[in-house]
Amino acid sequence: MLERVPASRLLVVAEKFNKEESHNLLRLGAKGLLTYAEARDQLPRALPLVAGGGFWVPRALLSEFIDSVLSTSRGRRLKAETASELSRREQEVLEALLENLANKEIASKFNISERTVKFHVSNLLSKFGVRRRADLILLCYQRRQNPA
Repeated sequence: MLERVPASRLLVVAEKFNKEESHNLLRLGAKGLLTYAEARDQLPRALPLVAGGGFWVPRALLSEFIDSVLSTSRGRRLKAETASELSRREQEVLEALLENLANKEIASKFNISERTVKFHVSNLLSKFGVRRRADLILLCYQRRQNPA
């Protein structure tokens, strides 16, 4: 589904999740994970959050996932990155991504084309060694909490 509609926001509901399955789902782009037992109480709160671009993942699981991303060679490379290695516009686009703005909103904010935003996002993903903007956002928040 995410290959056809990359902007999709998926919330996966299942009987149970183990650590490996959960991490794989998050790497594939899932924005939320709920068990059937949790769904009755949490689904009404989770759906609007995920639809708005947020994540609905148990805190402990999200922490483990971030740690697993940071323990890869890409994660180690991120810790070495500095803001000085980004152009001014890349820094601005990164800050807008961290505000959870869509490409169209970023383009409007900086009075540039959406295609130019995509170009800058692509450069950021490459420089930080990640494939998805969600990974970039997670890594940046982690780096801000634990500076290298």
